[in-house]
Amino acid sequence: MDRNTIIGLLLIVGVVITFGIINQPSKEELERKRRIADSIELVRLEDAKKQQQLDTTKVAASVQSSAAISDSAKQQLVEGRYGVFAAAAKDTNRFITVENEVFKIKFSTKGGRPYSVELKKFNRYDSTSVVLFNGDTTVFGFSFFAQNRDIYTNDLVFTPQVNKDHILVQGKNETVSFRLNAGTDSYIEYVYTIAPDNYMVQLAVNFKNMDKVIDANRAPELNWKMDMLRQEKGIKNENNNTFIQYMHFDNEDESFSAAKATEDKDVPTKLKWVAFKQQFFSSVLIADNGFDNGSIHSVKYPETEQKYLKNYATTLGINYQNKGDYSLPLHFYFGPNKYNLLKKYDMGLENLVFIGKNIVKFINKNVILLVFNWLNSFISNYGLIILLLTLIIKFALFPLTFKSYLSQAKMRLLKPQIDEINQKIPKEKAMERQQATMALYKKAGVSPLGGCLPMLLQFPILIAMFRLFPTSIELRHQSFLWAEDLSTYDSILNLPFTIPFYGDHVSLFTILMTITTILSMKMTQSSTDYSAMPGMKTMMYIMPVMFLFILNSFSAGLTYYYFLANVITIGQNEIFRRMINEKKLLAQIHANKAKPVKKSGFQARLEKMAKERGYKMPKK
Repeated sequence: MDRNTIIGLLLIVGVVITFGIINQPSKEELERKRRIADSIELVRLEDAKKQQQLDTTKVAASVQSSAAISDSAKQQLVEGRYGVFAAAAKDTNRFITVENEVFKIKFSTKGGRPYSVELKKFNRYDSTSVVLFNGDTTVFGFSFFAQNRDIYTNDLVFTPQVNKDHILVQGKNETVSFRLNAGTDSYIEYVYTIAPDNYMVQLAVNFKNMDKVIDANRAPELNWKMDMLRQEKGIKNENNNTFIQYMHFDNEDESFSAAKATEDKDVPTKLKWVAFKQQFFSSVLIADNGFDNGSIHSVKYPETEQKYLKNYATTLGINYQNKGDYSLPLHFYFGPNKYNLLKKYDMGLENLVFIGKNIVKFINKNVILLVFNWLNSFISNYGLIILLLTLIIKFALFPLTFKSYLSQAKMRLLKPQIDEINQKIPKEKAMERQQATMALYKKAGVSPLGGCLPMLLQFPILIAMFRLFPTSIELRHQSFLWAEDLSTYDSILNLPFTIPFYGDHVSLFTILMTITTILSMKMTQSSTDYSAMPGMKTMMYIMPVMFLFILNSFSAGLTYYYFLANVITIGQNEIFRRMINEKKLLAQIHANKAKPVKKSGFQARLEKMAKERGYKMPKK
């Protein structure tokens, strides 16, 4: 890449940034867009509510159309629509709250479903309690065909089997049940069991004598839907880690794309659980015996929406047996995405904390998390924990780092001789120049990859940290120095405008990371010959600037770690520089050049095969 190309790229970036700033909407335009978004939200909520109550509303409208209609006629209309479920088609609703040490669940008798869940040990970015979902837009219920009618249990009112409106779980399990009657001795019953100090809710769905009601040719389907409420300050980072995830019955998990505006998937195979996942919290529906199949849908709300992130919906097939008594064992998990906590349930839920794949996952699971949790067992300051973790990692990688620096020092000492080769052999004979250079390396006992391979081996650790920190709930709302929350960006200056690809704030840890990266690269790249690629040296310094834009909205814990790693690397390089005697090293290189070059086993075999075939090897 030549100089003109690089200048052109920089000009294009400058034009894009300038264009974004110039076209930044005014306060009046932003306010107008906000009012439009609010209006759209009100319409959406109203439409959702109307959709859920459509059948009931139709009946009510028919009943109220004429005051002259008798009560018996009204009852006939309701019975005509709902049949044996007519008694449950009423507009009354009651809430029953159950809470233990970790959460508070509000159940609605309409649908017999969890209406809202509040996590008591966590707060949102605005200091209010974390509420996973709340409102009439939440759907949980069965749809089936009964007596030639489509029935949706979410629209019908269940009868609670408790008298209390508030139940406190202390010391022992508490059970609350809701019953949807379908005649005299037939009903569907939801039995929720909440344990003390536990995020898991056991749910038994009992079908009693429903074989007389439900059409045997059309099995019930389970419908689950909710709007995901925003919880974090860094909405961009939160959106990147908010998506639907599900696990097949063979323990293989899959997830939706976090970036797509809409996404639909039909899963024809058996599922163990489906999770409506956010960055640090999840609502998970688990089937003890598995769901037969599933249809899953996700919609991402526009960036102007400040309350909700996404809307999730799923329809799940169940192995319903149309007999007198049938029970469907389920579980709900409403809680944090904490790796060790989720692993204890032994349901594969720990996969909700994405710590990478293959070698990256292995490093995070068997090294980083173990060291992190060990440090956390006796240190409460997470800034100090990250510092000690960085020192431990750097100490473990010390031999590789030293080998890399030593290889670069040898390359630097050989540079004058490489320059001589480049002067003797013209550019047009690139292959001959390369062969001569490699011959010099071989005689001197220097590997050109000696400085690269140790560095490449460190990349999985850098990627492991990139995966771990943005999803570590341990860093959430943990302050350090000027960073108020290590799980999101550390803003030292809020801008009155938004810079494209950068944001509307300035992250100090990201700036420090960029500066130290450039300094570290300047120290380590001093021996590299860029004569064959004049534009590469400039590109090496453009990369940190690109990361300045990419990581500005990322976790402060991540950029703080990268900054510490750079500072330690700079210190190590200074120590190595003082340790290595370049005169002795140069004498060793000359001594290696004087020794006969030992043939490799592969080269010896080639020569032997050539002699056996009658070829004469060229004289050196």
